[in-house]
Amino acid sequence: MKPTDLRGILQYIPRFRDKIFVLSVDGAIVTEENFATILTDVAVLRSLNIRVVLVHGAGAQIKTLAEQQGITPSNIDGTGITDAPTLQIALTAANRLTHEILEGLAAHDLRAASTNAITAYPMGILQGIDHLFTGKVERIDTELLQILLTQNILPVVPPFGFDGDGRTYRVNSDGVAVAVAEALKATKLIFITTHDGLERGGQLIRQILSADLDLMLNGKESFPAETLSKAKHASAACKAGIPRVHIINGRINEALLAEVFSNEGVGTLIYANEYQQIRKALKKDVRNILQLTQNSVQTEELVKRTRTTLERQIPDFYIFEIDKHPVGCVALHLYPEQSKGELACLYVRSSHENQGIGRKLIQFVENRAQELGLNELITLSTQAFTYFQSKAGFSEGTPEDLPPTRREKYEASGRNSKILVKKLVKQDVARS
Repeated sequence: MKPTDLRGILQYIPRFRDKIFVLSVDGAIVTEENFATILTDVAVLRSLNIRVVLVHGAGAQIKTLAEQQGITPSNIDGTGITDAPTLQIALTAANRLTHEILEGLAAHDLRAASTNAITAYPMGILQGIDHLFTGKVERIDTELLQILLTQNILPVVPPFGFDGDGRTYRVNSDGVAVAVAEALKATKLIFITTHDGLERGGQLIRQILSADLDLMLNGKESFPAETLSKAKHASAACKAGIPRVHIINGRINEALLAEVFSNEGVGTLIYANEYQQIRKALKKDVRNILQLTQNSVQTEELVKRTRTTLERQIPDFYIFEIDKHPVGCVALHLYPEQSKGELACLYVRSSHENQGIGRKLIQFVENRAQELGLNELITLSTQAFTYFQSKAGFSEGTPEDLPPTRREKYEASGRNSKILVKKLVKQDVARS
């Protein structure tokens, strides 16, 4: 499914309708050729009644303008010292950028307005150094932003705040985006950058729990300077109650839609809570299970099951969901006379492999079997038997370990699957 496929997008509409997305766009992205495509993506979001607030930075433009004027800026990203010349350059650069964004939105028939919704106060003197015109966000004019959103006007928020006397302070755009998202109780905060996302060991992190991100930020393992701010602010956003924070590369065509309207995404997702769950399969899931497992059936990893068979066995199946989308499944077939259960049809979508989902499904089935008072768990495998032995504690068994009815099917199938067995330890019933 292509992310722009309307049929794929439709399933998300009920969940996102009238919700607020805050987009935080780096200044370097605004001057990219692909920015026009990003604005087209924004137009798609608006057409689906998703409310959008756009926060932008101006670091790249400040650097360029300073070079043109022969001035050395005291700070680029709004976190260090901002002297008077740097403030003037920042105002000029950001105002031009805001105008370009408004022009682009107008070209897509989107009503928009630049706002002064940020009340700020000076960062002050830190470690003996006066940060002059660098500020911190004190308050967001939520009423102003909500009025604009209600009138279908897209608020554009530049990286500046104003105090009660009308003085202007530079504020870091990442920090502004977090503050705006928190104030508006946004569903998503999306950082649109020049990087693919957060990386660990040179590999893109597709998704990470905010608590795990905090461990990385607080430990020896950290992030390069160009993505460190995004990582820190993503963590802060999750702590502030934003359920989903995304970091994507704005240079990738259709990156915004691909991140929002596909299960795999293109960047890094940081999520504030365990959004993964295992639930009992329903009759409507038969089609999902057939689609999930079709590749493994073709490669003979899993036995072929007909729709009729699945419909009959559906009470035995469980689905692993991410954001309400099935990415894995497993079944527990019961043989109560022998006090045994069979773990069957374990599968995880290839896009979600190596994330521990398979082990969670196995553990779930094991716990369920224990709850039902079973003494032994069996499973049959043609290609993944070493996984069950090394990761799940199964041992190789023989056909004699199978219940009689299961042994008949085993011998008739001709698959010659490995038989794996695991004794279950009895657990005391909780007293609470």
